[in-house]
Amino acid sequence: MPIQTIQEQEPNRTRSYWRWSKQDFFPEPSFSNLASYKASLSQTCPRLKDRLLDRSTDTFELVELRKASENSMRKCLTWWDLLWLSFGSVVGSGIFTITGLEAHEVGPSIVIAYAVAGLSALLSSFCYTEFAVEIPVAGGSFSYLRVELGDFIAFIAASNILLEAVVGAAGLGRSWSSYLASLITNNADFLRFKVSFLAEGFNLLDPVAVLVLLVANGIAMSGTKMTSVLNWISSIISSFIIVFIIVVGFIRGKTSNLDPFFPKGAKGVFEAAAVVYWSYTGFDMVATMAEETKKPSRDIPVGLVGSMAIITVVYCLMALVLTMMQKYTDIDVNAPYSVAFSKIGMNWAKYLVGICALKGMTTSLLVGSLGQARYTTQISRAHMIPPWFALVHPKTGTPINATLLVTITSAIVAFFSSLDVLSSVFSFSTLFIFMLIAVALLVRRYYVKDVTPKNDLFKFLGCLFVVVASCVGGTIVWNLNSGGWIGYAVAALVWFLGTLAMALLSKHRVPKVWGVPLVPWLPSLSIGMNIFLIGSLGTVAFYRFFICSAVMFIYYLLVGVHATYDVAHQSEQDSNDQGGK
Repeated sequence: MPIQTIQEQEPNRTRSYWRWSKQDFFPEPSFSNLASYKASLSQTCPRLKDRLLDRSTDTFELVELRKASENSMRKCLTWWDLLWLSFGSVVGSGIFTITGLEAHEVGPSIVIAYAVAGLSALLSSFCYTEFAVEIPVAGGSFSYLRVELGDFIAFIAASNILLEAVVGAAGLGRSWSSYLASLITNNADFLRFKVSFLAEGFNLLDPVAVLVLLVANGIAMSGTKMTSVLNWISSIISSFIIVFIIVVGFIRGKTSNLDPFFPKGAKGVFEAAAVVYWSYTGFDMVATMAEETKKPSRDIPVGLVGSMAIITVVYCLMALVLTMMQKYTDIDVNAPYSVAFSKIGMNWAKYLVGICALKGMTTSLLVGSLGQARYTTQISRAHMIPPWFALVHPKTGTPINATLLVTITSAIVAFFSSLDVLSSVFSFSTLFIFMLIAVALLVRRYYVKDVTPKNDLFKFLGCLFVVVASCVGGTIVWNLNSGGWIGYAVAALVWFLGTLAMALLSKHRVPKVWGVPLVPWLPSLSIGMNIFLIGSLGTVAFYRFFICSAVMFIYYLLVGVHATYDVAHQSEQDSNDQGGK
């Protein structure tokens, strides 16, 4: 049965949003019955090959996939909304959570770590902006990768996006609980329950984290514009409190606490930068709001690039004052700012900081709920997960089903998992996707199907291989502590030559409205920084990442490859039928 038959037989206006039939979850022919599913499994290899080579198009992402939602999301956001959505999502998602963990280890050099991570995030925001302006859909990085790197690479991104959504929301829920506990008592685990039958890192149960996730996502489901207004009002108020923290921190802090500045050396700085990158995540949520933005070409560059430049400066200043207010070895890893103000005798400020932190994490949860649901919506529009999650509610104009999926899953994870377990997984997924986005931008500029000569394509792929290989090689040298400056110099020289050779090639696409400057240099630098930061993560983060990816790949072989294959070839058949008419 063709995928669209049900919708043709029963118009959208007569169908209830809340429906639960098998056809709503698995409408593809491969899942019509057990026999068809077995037949599909026997064709897994050729179908996987088809998916590996398939690339979507701008038009397909912008027009055709939206039909799966049945109702449209409302264009209600302006540059003002996006600016504060970025601020509300990013500020609070890490500065009040991860800073204490890393500053306790690397001391005042946490400032440099934030600067390095901020530069990498800023480069990534450039790449996101160009894509979001030209492909303003809810899928964000998923759609961009699907268009430029193909269906399979997009699935790898999709699985990590969903991992980000779950882990990021769960981590914020746990941090919210810690800060609330710090306002009541000095014990950050005061509101948690310890059980003995679970492993360390998973044995502190947190019902408060679950509750705050349910409330935040409930607000996000009620309407995009209302959530945006609540966000920018509260974010403006919190910005004044942040200024207060920075000013008082400089006044009451001691420069003597900045000695030693590099207790763990340069290696410690980059290891910390890889983890504090979590503090910058959230700006990509602005890209997912492009479908609901009135003027994407004007509003998205202001919301993304402008806000990230400001946030980087704010983060560096906040990290500096934290290490000035107390010795880095005395920093509380769960509620660093509240405890720091208490230690310098400003107990009343402790509560003000705690409230600001709670507000920051609350808006991060609100904006995260919006963005994560829209990622999930586009992924389900492509049938990589059941299209039931793509449905947009006709009254609220929001993807309620997608929001519920992320909410319930993240609440379960937040109930069991500690913050340090969550942060390493999240950083790897984020850095990996940002690296892929930079690669995709280069592909978009240098390769256009049926336009770029094969000779130019091979030259470009060769240059890209040299750039990536040099970055991986330099990272390996760094982690092995071998080769000294000669190893670093060779890796940097090879990277430079690879990028230079690429710069001499002809570009086959020019941005229509807004483009990343200095291509290929900035995207190439973004690739290098993201790979380097990935290499600075611990081995445990690699194990967790690859285990999660392996599980998701099994799902793709059993479900995703067949669903997306059916959708792609049904679309081709529909196009051929229309052409025949």
